[in-house]
Amino acid sequence: QVQLVESGGGLVQPGGSLRLSCAASGSNLDDLAVGWVRQAPGKEREGVACITRLPPDTYYTDSVKGRFTISRDSAKNTVYLQMNGLNPEDTASYYCATKGGWGLCPRDVSDYDDWGQGTQVTVSA
Repeated sequence: QVQLVESGGGLVQPGGSLRLSCAASGSNLDDLAVGWVRQAPGKEREGVACITRLPPDTYYTDSVKGRFTISRDSAKNTVYLQMNGLNPEDTASYYCATKGGWGLCPRDVSDYDDWGQGTQVTVSA
C-alpha cells in the first residue's frame, strides 16, 4: 500500500499560482497512475488531472486545461500539480490518489486505490 502526503496548498489571489506536491512512500509512483482530485464544500469530488504509469500520458478536466500541469519527479518519487491562472472556482481540498494494475487513469475517481490526506487551496482576493 502506498502512503501519500500532499503539500503546497494555501491562500492565493485570483490569477496566482501554486504548485502542489504528492510525495509517496511504500511504492514507486512510476508504476502507478497518479491523479489529483478536488472537492469543494457541498460539491462532489472532481478529477482534475491524472498521469499514467511510465511512459506517461496526461489527462485534464476541461476547466483546468491550459492552466494546470501534472508531472512526475521519479528521483523524488513525487508527483506535482502546477496550477496557474487560479480563480475562485478552483477553491477546494485537493487530494492525490493512485491507481495500480495497468496504471491507467480511472474514469471514476472512486476507482482510485489509495488517497492522501489532502491540502486546501483557497483562491480569494
